Amino acid sequence: MPILPESFRRFGNVAVLAALSLLLIAPSVQAGSQEEALAAARRGNVGALSRLLESGAVSPNVVDENGNSLLILAVRDGHIEAATAVLRFRPRLDHRNRTGDTALMIVASQGNMKLLDLLLFNGAKTNPIVGENVWTALHYAALEGKLPAVERLLAARADIDALTPNRSDALMLAARNGHTDIVRRLLQTPIDLNRRNDREMTAEAWARSKGNTKIADLIAEAHATRKRR
Repeated sequence: MPILPESFRRFGNVAVLAALSLLLIAPSVQAGSQEEALAAARRGNVGALSRLLESGAVSPNVVDENGNSLLILAVRDGHIEAATAVLRFRPRLDHRNRTGDTALMIVASQGNMKLLDLLLFNGAKTNPIVGENVWTALHYAALEGKLPAVERLLAARADIDALTPNRSDALMLAARNGHTDIVRRLLQTPIDLNRRNDREMTAEAWARSKGNTKIADLIAEAHATRKRR
């Protein structure tokens, strides 16, 4: 093997050390950029967020320790401009954090119609995978009594038959929590009035168990009307 000149070997050693130094520094720099981006999304700092994303310093899909993506953090506190900035980089719209929430679910539960429209316009999915029992945006809107969000999600073809992990549908959740206006709206759809959750309760039974007698009567009346048809 040829012997390299001493000067070249010294230069090579310096190059190797420099390369190793870069390898050690890069992860910390990347971690710092990620934390900065996550903080910017939480605060709604559009300038910092856009700069980090445009430079390629962070992925639009970076998440915090709770699995919250930049998009989730931005919408959670109603930062529509920050959410718009993240959406320019095509993040995963249907990413779920550790509690199973998506950005669409969060804004539906809040009833934030501007953000709901923004996410739907950009392609956020209203429905889970067929056969998968998970919480959806329609479930959250019904549970929290957000009628405009329910209306918008139904217009976007949200699945009225989607079930939560305890096999409850949107009507059951609205009936349980006493949201009469949403129950009336869902009764205009062909939602199954005989469906039972994992406690063997129908929407009507669940409403009565919570003292929501008016809602239970509305469901019973709708059930009788369907039978006469």
